Amino acid sequence: MKVNLSIEGKQYQVTLKDLTTRPIIAEVDGQTYEVWPEEEQASIPATTSSTPTPVVAATAAPVPAAAGSLTLTAPLPGVIISVEVREGQSVTSGQELYVLEAMKMKNSIKANRNGKIASIQVNPGDLVKHNQPILTFEG
Repeated sequence: MKVNLSIEGKQYQVTLKDLTTRPIIAEVDGQTYEVWPEEEQASIPATTSSTPTPVVAATAAPVPAAAGSLTLTAPLPGVIISVEVREGQSVTSGQELYVLEAMKMKNSIKANRNGKIASIQVNPGDLVKHNQPILTFEG
């Protein structure tokens, strides 16, 4: 995903990689950075540089549900905009399950497996935390 940012009058084109991974990998003017949007930091040491430190290696692992897990969790904190499935419904891998708004962007969250929805733990308008259970597949 590409976004344009304006910081202190200067324009930047930022390319964001997969928003469901942590850290999020962002490329700005040919340099790669790690972004951890939901982490709170107690204190950040002062630096004399106004530019972020580049990432040496950019690897990230998916955070939703572990392989074989029956529970799908929120990939990032945000607000549930819509739930596109119902309990008892059969779904296929890649099918949209719900829409999550995070950082003013709507994210379509899709099934990572074929299966039947056993339960849904959220409703539209709910605020969810990172890794909070959203729905469960039947075993």
